[in-house]
Amino acid sequence: MPTPEAAAVAAELRTAMSKLTRRVKHEDRIPLGQIAVLGTLDREGAMTTSDLAADQRVRPQSMARAVGLLMEQNLITRRAHPTDGRKSLVELSDEGRAALEAERGRRAGWLAQAIEAELTDEERALLARSAALLERLAAR
Repeated sequence: MPTPEAAAVAAELRTAMSKLTRRVKHEDRIPLGQIAVLGTLDREGAMTTSDLAADQRVRPQSMARAVGLLMEQNLITRRAHPTDGRKSLVELSDEGRAALEAERGRRAGWLAQAIEAELTDEERALLARSAALLERLAAR
């Protein structure tokens, strides 16, 4: 059972991270669901639509629609599955990779500007150290 102090810090941190995440997402130009699919394909490589649906915790029909929209925009491509002729794999296209990097750049750019504008040098150093702690918590 966590101590009351740890529980209070956890609640404050969760709230602050949620607010920051929502604010950073305002920089997106591609809908969140589509960005999530592009990000997964970037990290995991080619996947079936069913595997993408399971990863994103959505119904396969919903993922099929998202994949269709991304294909229409030339952000992903489809190719035959190497071992199962009944399946196909979707993967990032060069355009999809560029669009994903642009989205990530907008998010990071906004955050970097906010850090410079809002935080003192001492606070920036503290935030840098805190990032490593957050990574450690995320890996748990």
